[in-house]
Amino acid sequence: MRIEQAADEHLEAWARLRAELWPDSSYEHHRAELAQFRANENAFAYLAINSAGHVAGFAEATLRHDYVNGCKTSPVLFLEGIYVRPEDRRGGVARALCQAVAAWGREVGCTEFASDALIDNLASHAFHAALGFVETRRVVYFRKLL
Repeated sequence: MRIEQAADEHLEAWARLRAELWPDSSYEHHRAELAQFRANENAFAYLAINSAGHVAGFAEATLRHDYVNGCKTSPVLFLEGIYVRPEDRRGGVARALCQAVAAWGREVGCTEFASDALIDNLASHAFHAALGFVETRRVVYFRKLL
């Protein structure tokens, strides 16, 4: 498995993996979002490519200049999404993707790396802890129609 910067040649596969991670949006929506993501100078992504040349996973990150819960600096490197196909998990792929993202963050001057997960996503909590992330807060959002 090799980790490389996301490139145009992998957009279709990358969009399909995004649709697996975030199934509430269509493939077409993800494809359009990737065009915006790739045009954002504060965004960066890495892909995991297997020995057959197929995209096995991705990690997307941004530089956040606004407040990030639990962080003291700005900008903060923020892991927006990470996904590895089920058949490629448990082999260090996600860790390698995060290491590549962290290296990019250090290159652009970040000293903090942040992320989030849904409160009930215990697998994600365990993953983050295994990579050395420390939980800073728990939040439940509310809304009311007016």
